[in-house]
Amino acid sequence: MSSQERQKANEARVIHLRPVEAAPTPARPGEKEPLWRDVVGDVLRGERLAQERTLKDVADAARISMPYLSELERGRKEASSEVLAAAARALGLGLPDLLSLAQTRLAGLPRARSARASFQGEVRLAA
Repeated sequence: MSSQERQKANEARVIHLRPVEAAPTPARPGEKEPLWRDVVGDVLRGERLAQERTLKDVADAARISMPYLSELERGRKEASSEVLAAAARALGLGLPDLLSLAQTRLAGLPRARSARASFQGEVRLAA
């Protein structure tokens, strides 16, 4: 067996685990998918403003700092589940209510990517 034949025999075969699809295109050029923290922050701010409450009032009730709550509302910070639960309780909501409102808002946004997952590239398995 020649060295080329040995090398060919030792090459890994490419096995596609999922079909390769064309890369999805954004709904609009330059549009990005929203971040979860942005959506949750919008919901927190919307609920607070709907109740005509101040940042200080809600932050005090949630026992978190006013600057931190402000950063949460602006999507600048990723909050722990404990902090989200405290903020939700301060607004008269449960954590499931807050997350449900955020999910509903997220589902209503225009999609930047196709609904189907795409697989790009290939996976090589070596023995």
